[in-house]
Amino acid sequence: MRKGAHVRKRLVTVLLAVIAAILAVPAAAVADTQGGEAIVANIRDDNRDPVEGVTVTVFQGDEEIGSAASDPEGRARVEVPGPGRDYRAVLDTETLPEGLVTSDGENERAGFQVREGRDGLIAFSLVPEGQQETADDASPTPAESADGGQDDPGAAADPESDVEPGFTPGVSFGAKAAQLAVSGLIFGLVIAISAIGLSLIFGTTRMINFAHGDLVTFGAIMAMIFSTGAGGIGNSLLVLFGAGLLAAGAGWLLRGRVPGAVAAVVPALVLLLGVAASTAVGVYGESWNWEVPLLAAILIAVVLGALLGIGMERYVWQPLRARHVALIQMFIVSIGLSLLLRHLLLVVFGGNRQRYDEFQLQETLSLGPVSITPRDLTIVVLSVVVLVAVACMLQFTRIGKAMRAVSDNRDLAESSGIDVNRVTLYVWGMGGGLAALGGTFYGLNQTVYWQMGFHLLLLMFAAVILGGLGTAYGAMVGGLVIGLVAQLSTLWFSAQLMNAWALAIMILVLLVRPQGILGRRERVG
Repeated sequence: MRKGAHVRKRLVTVLLAVIAAILAVPAAAVADTQGGEAIVANIRDDNRDPVEGVTVTVFQGDEEIGSAASDPEGRARVEVPGPGRDYRAVLDTETLPEGLVTSDGENERAGFQVREGRDGLIAFSLVPEGQQETADDASPTPAESADGGQDDPGAAADPESDVEPGFTPGVSFGAKAAQLAVSGLIFGLVIAISAIGLSLIFGTTRMINFAHGDLVTFGAIMAMIFSTGAGGIGNSLLVLFGAGLLAAGAGWLLRGRVPGAVAAVVPALVLLLGVAASTAVGVYGESWNWEVPLLAAILIAVVLGALLGIGMERYVWQPLRARHVALIQMFIVSIGLSLLLRHLLLVVFGGNRQRYDEFQLQETLSLGPVSITPRDLTIVVLSVVVLVAVACMLQFTRIGKAMRAVSDNRDLAESSGIDVNRVTLYVWGMGGGLAALGGTFYGLNQTVYWQMGFHLLLLMFAAVILGGLGTAYGAMVGGLVIGLVAQLSTLWFSAQLMNAWALAIMILVLLVRPQGILGRRERVG
């Protein structure tokens, strides 16, 4: 390899590491306070086990602010307009499990404080009916104090800092370690699936795609839209993507068969008509409301994510490469695309966190010292299947071998007769689809919100660098390592530092092995 190319690759590695370091603290801080202040109700039974599916409604005076059902960790989170003491939370007794009542006989909490930038925590303890007077755990624990003044900000019911789901006092260190290892495995698999495309895109184009995290968010939000009712915006999106497919198909059919101007104008007209039709459907199509099961919605999201990736490559990156735009300029363009896509998703989806309706209320399975819901177990199984399928595709299929060849040496692959542009288009499609799938898995395990992919982008960068730039297998291994280190670090340190320790491990490994875990050592000169 030429010395200049080797130096450029080292510079890209350093640039990615700097970006990750710059994002580490702000991303953690934003994740802690995103969505503004909120009231979090902790609902547990007389054995201190979380109670799922209980609805809590928050009022400010006589005005209803919002309501939420408790998640598998027994926490219901309702965002409020701002800090103050004039809020009250009312527990809906009709949603209580049969035979359980509040330990103190009160279904309302009022007068607690919501502080600026922090959640106000309250607690409802449930006991069998008739034991209200004898219950000894009616008062909140220190971490659930009514004034929201917990010592550890990570104790708030922010899903991103929920690193010890279902832990109760007295649990042994080994049990905690096993539980966190499972959480780290799930988290690492999500990172690995999402980061494969990021690594392959860099391998085939040498471009850092800063918008990749927003492809993760796109997939999660699309699955949410189509699983909860796709009237209006969902129909509009389908029309828009259909028009994009027709435009791409028209351009492919006309290329080389008609004059160049005609081959360019016809797809543009098809796309313009599609935008007009999409707008009309979005405005007048609310009555055409429909929804599909979540599994079907995930498949739709993956297809739409792949189409979005293909569209970005075909209509943004290919023309820029044809004009010999420098990589640093393309990197800036990717930042602009990231901001545009992220804020479009904010407009469409809103700033609130949401959970998928299906597979939300589930009984926890106990596997020895480890507790896991069927939903999370399904995420693990499907993630492993997807990673094995991707590995087999890359290893044994013609297009997979072509992807690896282009990633290893683009010029040599092109001189060997490989259609590099077509392979790159496939890489973007696969990367977009996998990012969308990772987003749906992340949304199932946590919550869906408009910045979720941006906050995950830091760890995807870390996984790609740790595993080895440009290799899909490296992204898989790096993702698993980052996920496990991030979660297991909370055994000894604050959850606020989990991303920092993941980055520290990345730095330590690179000091010993600069090319990454699965990267190849390259000779200069």
